[in-house]
Amino acid sequence: LVGKRAPDFTVKAFHQNKFKDIRLSSLKGKWVVLAFYPADFTFVCPTELSRFADFYKSFRELGVEVMSVSTDTEFAHKAWWDNSSVIKKIQFPMLADPTGKICKSYGTYIENEGLSLRATFIIDPDGIVRSADIHDNSIGRSVKEVLRKMQAAKYVREHGGEVCPVEWEAGQKTLRPGIGLVGKI
Repeated sequence: LVGKRAPDFTVKAFHQNKFKDIRLSSLKGKWVVLAFYPADFTFVCPTELSRFADFYKSFRELGVEVMSVSTDTEFAHKAWWDNSSVIKKIQFPMLADPTGKICKSYGTYIENEGLSLRATFIIDPDGIVRSADIHDNSIGRSVKEVLRKMQAAKYVREHGGEVCPVEWEAGQKTLRPGIGLVGKI
């Protein structure tokens, strides 16, 4: 999906203690991070979603909307939010994909389990996927790394012609590709 238009969807969500309909294409003009996870009331998932909640303000300061996606219903999301102090910190929309339609369109669906792989997609304001990270459900992701990738993607978009080298962090030196750099890095 990297470099291609992000698959659009309209879905039920639990957000700010309400049920809402969310359409991805309605966020055109904004950066979006989609964080797919297997299921509510599990083990690694609350650690990740809690960490996204901790960094949510940092994402919002960059103009980014974070949304989590699992194959649970919006009702399960609310029940989890009601019963977990860790999940209660979440201020971003929790998307419900009980049919797996979104997961299938993003390539995260585990057919024989009816769950999603752990995955993160960064989508630019034009609706183009700029980063995709999909991995086994036993491995938790680094939200700090997602934020770093988001900062890099935003920087590159705003500074055409520049690229971010290995482990680049905001404020560090970037590169301007050209013949003068060939063999010198």
